[in-house]
Amino acid sequence: MTYTIGPVSCAPGERVQGLIPVGVSTYGVDLGIPLIVVNGAEPGPVLCVDGGVHGDEYDGMEAVRRVLDETDPATLRGTLVGIPCVNTPAFEAAARTSGLDHANLNRIFPGDPDGSYSLRLAATFVEQVIPAVDALVDLHTGGAYGEIAPLTIVQGGYEELATGIGLAAGHPLIWKGGKWGGTARLSALQAGKPAITVEAGGGTYREETVALHVRSVRNIMRHLGMIDGAAELLGSYTEVSGTFARSAAGGFFLGHADPSEECKQGDLIGRVVDHYGATLEEIRAPQDGIVLWVRRIRTVRTGDEVVIFGAVEGEIRP
Repeated sequence: MTYTIGPVSCAPGERVQGLIPVGVSTYGVDLGIPLIVVNGAEPGPVLCVDGGVHGDEYDGMEAVRRVLDETDPATLRGTLVGIPCVNTPAFEAAARTSGLDHANLNRIFPGDPDGSYSLRLAATFVEQVIPAVDALVDLHTGGAYGEIAPLTIVQGGYEELATGIGLAAGHPLIWKGGKWGGTARLSALQAGKPAITVEAGGGTYREETVALHVRSVRNIMRHLGMIDGAAELLGSYTEVSGTFARSAAGGFFLGHADPSEECKQGDLIGRVVDHYGATLEEIRAPQDGIVLWVRRIRTVRTGDEVVIFGAVEGEIRP
């Protein structure tokens, strides 16, 4: 059957692109959610893969384009919806937040149809995208400010709904995170749709990170029966919880550990120094665990995030 999402329709065996409108810029150009849709020749689930919720996370944007470009509608079962860049104003600003209202889109879902642009964008996503799909994969990186270990966020409280595609993403770390609200992932889960966030890389654009995201999406498509082949699962996964360390001093940040690196309680993970090289603050591991995210932007202000520690909570065996 012909598939429709917002104003975009796609016949079976076809590929189309279009825009779900949200607003108009000051220079008269339509702003909205850019879509690429591949509608398979055979029936199956509808999977949405998005990138660019944060405008400085480029690897996921490119991964969405590549997956859609490489998907053959003649052999696809179901429909693949790709949103290469959800937050185009943030991409234009080359920033985590929107250049229009400086909002962090990943904290304001379900939005407000009468609010600022970012709030309207979130509301449009919830009203027009989520009802039109069966599952959501939200691709992220550590952004320009930091680098994150390859991991999958499976929202606590929604394990039964999301763990299947979470394990299929293929990363050994499963963060039962998401105590913070306002994500597209949470809005999809609340609508009864399996949804995860896949994280990897950051600090700069890397082809290796693009490849990791592409591999994750392809394996999830196998898990859902959309393409041929059995999904590859790991023998075990490590469940972690994250603790955000924030600097008590402004200065120049020096990292002493990398994402995915194991640490012992008290290990030195980073330092903040002044312009003369004097140490203002040491950041040490609060417990045994794994370094999940490390700041890569060296300018640090009081209260800025500098490290995310992962405490090991258990093991998951599929």
